[in-house]
Amino acid sequence: MSALAAGFADPVFESQRVFRATMQAFARPGTGQAIATDLVPPAPLSPEAAAVLLALADHETPLWLDAILAGSDAPDFLRFHTGAPIVADPSEAQFALVSEPALCPPFSRFAQGAPEYPERSTTLILGVGTLQGGPELTLSGPGIAGEARLAPSPLPDDFVWQWAANGALYPRGTDCLLVAPGAVAGLPRTTRIERED
Repeated sequence: MSALAAGFADPVFESQRVFRATMQAFARPGTGQAIATDLVPPAPLSPEAAAVLLALADHETPLWLDAILAGSDAPDFLRFHTGAPIVADPSEAQFALVSEPALCPPFSRFAQGAPEYPERSTTLILGVGTLQGGPELTLSGPGIAGEARLAPSPLPDDFVWQWAANGALYPRGTDCLLVAPGAVAGLPRTTRIERED
């Protein structure tokens, strides 16, 4: 697949639709929001991850890609369609895309923001195979009435522990998007997660 594969057929409408789904995912943590896209980006970049980045990234939002994506045509595709610079240091990224969650760097390597500028942190985008086929997670916190259940897979082995450490940094810390086939789920840094064993 060419690095210059087509982007959104209707850039304004499609980017707005994906942007709304992504914002709704953050507003309602743990709920999968549908993303339908005809994008055919270069592998291993998934259509859904490509759609999210085409909707969110621009020339002012540095991207970090994991080694698998960085070694593919994905950087050229994303640069061409978003104008976003690709950075080598995850702490410089506004968005970080990880296609293999098991190989995700420690969250501490991403930008955590500062007390006076907590928004200057990385949003981590994890590609997962499913939002409901893995070990069940119990979510609570702002935007959740009582508790929510989510079962994404795969995740880093120490995801729940790292997420707790991330939450302890509040108002600093990273936010996370889980991108699966046909859907996206948001995990703001304020979300508390417990694993059901």
